[in-house]
Amino acid sequence: MCPPCGKTSSFPTSVPRRAGNSELSNTDVYRKQAGRKAGITDPGCRLDMWPRTRLFFLAWMLALLISSRVARSQRPRLGGAVNVFSRYGYLSISMRVVPRNDTETWIFREPTLDVFKNTTPMPPKQRQQGKTSSAVFEGDFHMEFCDNIRQLLQAYFRDFTFERLERPWRAFTGSWSKVAIARHLGINSSFITGDHCYVLVRVARFHDNQRLAGTAENLALDDSVLRQTENVTVGDTASVVRFIRNFGSHYIASYITGNSLYQVFVYTPQVYSKIKERLKTRGVAELSNLELSNYFSPWYAEHLGSIQSASGNRSVEAWAVQHLRVKYYIFTYASLLKLHGDTTLLRQLDGLLGDEALLQLQLRTLASAFKDPKRREWFLEVIDNYFKLWEVNM
Repeated sequence: MCPPCGKTSSFPTSVPRRAGNSELSNTDVYRKQAGRKAGITDPGCRLDMWPRTRLFFLAWMLALLISSRVARSQRPRLGGAVNVFSRYGYLSISMRVVPRNDTETWIFREPTLDVFKNTTPMPPKQRQQGKTSSAVFEGDFHMEFCDNIRQLLQAYFRDFTFERLERPWRAFTGSWSKVAIARHLGINSSFITGDHCYVLVRVARFHDNQRLAGTAENLALDDSVLRQTENVTVGDTASVVRFIRNFGSHYIASYITGNSLYQVFVYTPQVYSKIKERLKTRGVAELSNLELSNYFSPWYAEHLGSIQSASGNRSVEAWAVQHLRVKYYIFTYASLLKLHGDTTLLRQLDGLLGDEALLQLQLRTLASAFKDPKRREWFLEVIDNYFKLWEVNM
C-alpha cells in the first residue's frame, strides 16, 4: 500500500480541553478573590463569567461527542467498501491484528465507503443446544502446527479471507521485515530463518460477531456507484482502476472483534515431527496435562515465545506472565498450555480479554455491483491480475 500512514488521521480527545477549562476557572476565582481583598466591586464580573462558562461547557460537550463518534467509527462497517490494493502489505497499520506501540483504542481505521443503501446485519444465531450464558469461556482455544515461517503467518491470519486472493495473510505481512515478523509473533529473530518448525497456540475471546444479511446481489447500490459502473469499459484496465480508486475493490461481508492471547513454540524438525504425529494419533483431549507440559517445555522446544495479546494490551499480558507461570524441573516460564482444563483461569481470562482487536474478517469483491456480465468478468479479471502482481512484487 502506498505509505499507509498517510491514510490515517488522529483525532483530538477532550482531555486537553478539560484541563484548559480547569485552568481558566482557577484564574477567574483568583481574580474575584483579589478584587474582594482590595475592596473593589465589579458588578460585571459575575455576568461575564457565565457566558465563558457556557462557552467552555459547550466546547467540552462537543469534544466528547466528536470523540464518541470517532470511537464508534473506528470499527468495521458491514457492507462498507475498501480498496485492498491501496494498502496491500501494510493492512496491519489500519487494522488492529497484532500488538502496536500506541495507546489508542481503535480497531479498524481503513478508509471505508458506503456503497449500498440497505445493509442490515444477520440476526444473531440462537445459542447451540446445551450452551448457556454460564459458559466458562466465550471463545476459541486451539493450536496449529506449522512446518515453516510461511505456514506460521498463514495460520495466524487463517480467519481473514479476501475473495479472489489466495494468500490473504500477504496483504498484512508483505511489508514485514524479519525483525518485524519476530516482534509481532513474540519470538527471537534468529528463529525466523533456518530449519525450524512452529506451533501456534492461541486463545481468542469473541465479543462482536457481525455478518451481512444476504449478498451484494440482493443489496441496492448507491445511485452514484451504480452510475459509475457504466463507465467501466471491457478491455480498458484504467477504467477498472479508476472505479476501484473511487469506490473500492471489496466490501465487508462479516467480521468478529474481541481479543486473543497467543504464543509461538519453536522446534527442531525432528522433535516437531514426533509431537505432531503423537497429537495426530491421539488428539489434544487424550493427552494428560503432564504430557502437554513435556511437549511444550524448554526440554522439547528450542525456544518459547512470549505471550502476546492481539491488541497489545499490556495488562492482560502481565496477567498471563504472572498466572500462567509453569515450573518444570530447572525451568520456569509462562505457557498458554496452563489454561488447558483450568476453569478458574479461563473464567478470569474471559473477563480480561475485551473488545479491542480484529479477530476475523471476510471481504467480498464488488463484482456483483456490475449488472452487465461482461463488465463483471472484466472487473474480476483485472482484480485477479493485480493480486498476482502484488503478491509477486511485495
